[in-house]
Amino acid sequence: MDKLILFNNNDLKNLLKNRPSESKFGNHVQLLPDFNTIYDSLLTLDVDYVIFGIKEDVGVFANYGNTGASKAWDATLKVLLNIQSNEFTNPSKVLILGHLDFSDMMEKVKLLDQNNKKDITKARKKVAKIDKYVTDLVYQIVKAGKTPIIIGGGHNNAYGNIKGTSLAYKKPINVVNFDAHSDFRREEGRHSGNGFSYAYTEGFMKNYFIFGLHENYTSDNIFQVLNKFKSIQYNTFEAISIRNELSFKSELERASDFISDKPFGVELDCDAIKNIPSSAMTPSGFSVKKARAFVNYFGKHKNAQYLHICEAAPTPETETKVGKLITYLVTDFMRANQSK
Repeated sequence: MDKLILFNNNDLKNLLKNRPSESKFGNHVQLLPDFNTIYDSLLTLDVDYVIFGIKEDVGVFANYGNTGASKAWDATLKVLLNIQSNEFTNPSKVLILGHLDFSDMMEKVKLLDQNNKKDITKARKKVAKIDKYVTDLVYQIVKAGKTPIIIGGGHNNAYGNIKGTSLAYKKPINVVNFDAHSDFRREEGRHSGNGFSYAYTEGFMKNYFIFGLHENYTSDNIFQVLNKFKSIQYNTFEAISIRNELSFKSELERASDFISDKPFGVELDCDAIKNIPSSAMTPSGFSVKKARAFVNYFGKHKNAQYLHICEAAPTPETETKVGKLITYLVTDFMRANQSK
């Protein structure tokens, strides 16, 4: 795991803002000082959740998107570590592992031109390399009986999350994805728009439910592909929130019926949330409250295996907003998951 940068005590001290008479989340989380293998180390730790970041936006670049998703991890840590430690947050069961660092690849990608097909091909080859690191880390965490919470990077990393979990269970898993886009585009080289199609074709994903597709940004060809497979179901944001043809609550139940009978992953793309800085920010999307309700609902299921929050792209002006959003989603998931 040469790409894994462990989060250490010095990092923690630099980020913690202690106040008299208060106990912060970061005061009670666990850290991993060193390891031979992540799997062996996790077996001996009394934690339920392993939180780690992915600092990359190569997959977004390779999908002709706007970069910035590599910054979500740092923005989240600044907020998460400084929320209150209390009966509702329960940080003692949390390991802040660190992050997968792909800065070397990102420096090379900065020299590439999105308008040049050969450069896009180069970027997509780098995404395939990133896949291997994400897959291996998720595999080790799930195999050790812990629940990974993955923050940052592009939605290309859904592939590694799915594959790693599937390999740990030695069978395909199901996935529910809160997203404005299907990310089920053709296998044309790896990027942020085809993580789920690759996972499906390669047999790591069985049932796939897309929650909140945007009708304006889903091509007719994609709809035809989605409608062709019995193992894929979806709803649209417009059907739920604009035309009121479907209710949010009943669609949560329909999605659950479709995916929760076996181990499943929970994917959340910040592109689906209104006015959140992301690779494809939308002025019309689900509210933060709806996103939190989604995470809470699926976190309660005993078969929920991981949470992945991706595509948020904070700037220096918006990093606190993004950090607070992701922190709410992380703690909502853990609270729900602990009660299952």
